[in-house]
Amino acid sequence: MIEALLVMLGFGVVCGCLLSAASKIFYVYEDPRIAQVENFLAGANCGGCGFAGCSAAAVAVVKGQAPPSVCIVGGPESAANVAAVLGLSAGTAEPVTSYNECKGGDRAENKYYYDGVQSCSAVNALYSGRRECRIGCLGFGDCVKACTFDAIHIGTEGYPVVDEAKCVGCGACQRACPKNILTVRTMSERLLHFNAEDDALAPCRQTCPAEIDIPKYIGQIHAGDYEGAVNTIRERNPLLLSCGRVCPHPCENYCRRGIEDEPVSINQLKRFVADFEMNSGKRLPIPCAPETGKRVAVIGGGPAGLSCAYFLRRLGHGVTIFEAMPHLGGMIRYGIPEYRLPKKILDWEIQGILNLGVEARTHVRFGEDFDMKTLAYQGYDAVFMGVGAWTDYTLGVEGERLEGCYTGIDFLSRLASGEKMKVGRKAVVVGGGNSAIDCVRNLLRIGVKEVWIVYRRTRAEMPANEVEIEAAEHEGVKFQFLAAPTRVVGNAEGKVTHLEYLRMELGEPDASGRRRPVTVPGSETLLETDIIITAIGQRPDVFFKEGSKRLESLNITRWNTIDNNPDTLQTTIPYIFTGGDSATGPSLVVEAIGGGRRAARSIHQYLSGEEVKPVEKSLRKKHIQESLFKSVEGIVKKPRAKMTELSPAERIKSFIEVDQVLTEAEAQTESGRCLNCCRICYNKDAA
Repeated sequence: MIEALLVMLGFGVVCGCLLSAASKIFYVYEDPRIAQVENFLAGANCGGCGFAGCSAAAVAVVKGQAPPSVCIVGGPESAANVAAVLGLSAGTAEPVTSYNECKGGDRAENKYYYDGVQSCSAVNALYSGRRECRIGCLGFGDCVKACTFDAIHIGTEGYPVVDEAKCVGCGACQRACPKNILTVRTMSERLLHFNAEDDALAPCRQTCPAEIDIPKYIGQIHAGDYEGAVNTIRERNPLLLSCGRVCPHPCENYCRRGIEDEPVSINQLKRFVADFEMNSGKRLPIPCAPETGKRVAVIGGGPAGLSCAYFLRRLGHGVTIFEAMPHLGGMIRYGIPEYRLPKKILDWEIQGILNLGVEARTHVRFGEDFDMKTLAYQGYDAVFMGVGAWTDYTLGVEGERLEGCYTGIDFLSRLASGEKMKVGRKAVVVGGGNSAIDCVRNLLRIGVKEVWIVYRRTRAEMPANEVEIEAAEHEGVKFQFLAAPTRVVGNAEGKVTHLEYLRMELGEPDASGRRRPVTVPGSETLLETDIIITAIGQRPDVFFKEGSKRLESLNITRWNTIDNNPDTLQTTIPYIFTGGDSATGPSLVVEAIGGGRRAARSIHQYLSGEEVKPVEKSLRKKHIQESLFKSVEGIVKKPRAKMTELSPAERIKSFIEVDQVLTEAEAQTESGRCLNCCRICYNKDAA
């Protein structure tokens, strides 16, 4: 027995010696930071990071083969802790979430029935799937089977619904979907996504210059989720209060319901939900990406500049707005009258943008108080030029400089600044656009008894919004159509007394297809007036080029706009971008907002060291032809919500807002008219 114990003890000693020697020879060192890093990962081993589990991901981080933000489940907190272990910056780690924008499901038409393996991949292999819509959901739930976090399910209407609270953004559903309708994106990626040819887009959404997801926010309103609707709009448009009041809503021209019935009152619904937030007594939180350390100078605080600043700030960049006027807002403050957009509402909206950490410097003019050299010295990495179209066109006729003569934007901006204008009893406004209508309606409110619009074409050809023309008519404005001003007549004191014009008649069509007005010889007519306002259009002012060596290579077009790539809005100087009227010439507020976001995307690419390139398969200013119908089956006509407004007799006595907001009951009824359209499918009739 003793002998056996001694043998075993000796055997153990020999093995121990051999193992000790082997450990010295075959020693493998493991960096202790690997265990520390792995401790801060989520431990889910989901593979969403691209590595075979958390241990492999930890090794990759320590070796520098993956960033501290590698763990998509752990999110920013995990990234910060991992970065601390390695002595690094966490970088711009943002949580990622899966999104589905296809709302077809069971309502989408089938082109054939499939009785084989019930799998999206199998069905997709046969003629790209059973649905008529070439990009739509197939509905067999490959995405559901792929998700290990129970964060996605096929809803009652037959398309995948993502539970954002459970989704970790691992991307398994995206990889499993053969139709690419599920995408995993960070907040920044969602902000930077633009309409593309392969997207599931309703016609109204394709038309909106700001690319707002219109069916989604209307559906949220109908469900009573007003906060969700505000957030949906604000993902594309930071000026929803202003747009809800002044946008001419081109989206409604392509509302599918409008083919058989009146279009949904999209803009009134936007205003309803925007006003809901403002009147709720609180501001909804607006998340921003982590700081990048980059800084951008935004020159011009109008809608394009405000939009660009908003999206850049949400992307994590530092932003300073430089504005020549006393207050931010640009043309929506100084060009749009108080009765259409009250200044206190605009102030509330702009403050929400500034609250994100955007700095504003007003009463500073580029070229006088600062220049490109100043901005470079102060450490700005890029510049956005959004100076707007503040220079009015003139008639070019005799007497145009007499006392009592104004141009449209000059008159409107001086009035908006609080200046007391000398106007007299009679006034004439020359022009047929929105600025001309704003001028005449303002004149009535400051006490002018007789106000005329003189326009060279007919009423049908006036470019102003129809609702604005009708409002002017209701308020008592007089119209003189087919009239071409020839000179301004004054008295001995140099004051305006009359406008002389020639009567016109319509001749042959011009290049635009409209019949060209031609003068009637000998038809000179005098129209008595105390004031004449010329509102025939504006153009940008290129004052910033004067004497600036740093801007010598900044090209200006023959329309006085800043030359740019229309897809990226990058100018001929790589670090300068533009948008709004300075890029396109005078256009809609919502166009400027969309341009500001497009410029922010390009600036973000530039600041990130990426190639500044256009959106792939961009749908900009185009439509998906298969989505445009000539008839829509199943529509039961329902009356459109009427705009409630103050009576003409009441409203011309003050600058109180004319158009009133929908009631909640009216908003519920109107949102129920929406067909919740997608690319080609829609609800056969709304609730």
